[in-house]
Amino acid sequence: MIEVIIADDHPIVRAGLKQIIMEQADISVAAEAANGIDLLRQVRERDYDVILLDLTMPGMDGLDVLKQLRIEKPRIPVVILTIHPESQYALRILKAGAAGYLTKASADGELIKAIRKVHRGGKYISPSLAERIAFALDEDTHKLPHETLSDREYQVLCLIGTGKTVSRIADELALSVKTVSTYRTRILEKMRMENNAELIHYAVQNGLVE
Repeated sequence: MIEVIIADDHPIVRAGLKQIIMEQADISVAAEAANGIDLLRQVRERDYDVILLDLTMPGMDGLDVLKQLRIEKPRIPVVILTIHPESQYALRILKAGAAGYLTKASADGELIKAIRKVHRGGKYISPSLAERIAFALDEDTHKLPHETLSDREYQVLCLIGTGKTVSRIADELALSVKTVSTYRTRILEKMRMENNAELIHYAVQNGLVE
């Protein structure tokens, strides 16, 4: 039996994922977590076979949780489930150590295949993501401006790209307004831009926002 723990701050999403998994004889939902802190606490107390992790959660986001899991529990495969399209985060998430990346829209048809594959030690990505990775390898010597950003800077850029204010971003990422403002300044410097309007335009033009 493959024992799975689901980490997502939305009860309805967790219930939907459980419903998909419950139809399988070889997979069970052994535990649930409503945020990253709770997930880390539970995996420290016992081992699970696969972790399903939402990317956007309050208090400690999925990327930070993933990095901590790679340090503390490197043998447990992590599948990222998110509303964000592959073009936004997939490559960074896989480089950070995830065993798989799924959009929530595709979970109904791909979740079970992903769980089984990562449990066997494989990686699970969609055909479109595989193609994107192949192109990224070809273009590695010609990085776009946003590809020079750190993971946190990139995350802040994507949120600015949706039109969110610094204070709103600070609330969402559980950071201080001053810290987010510092990230914004670094982003502008690295990307050689002057203001949020230019960042928003860039994010839209490069498909970093929906």
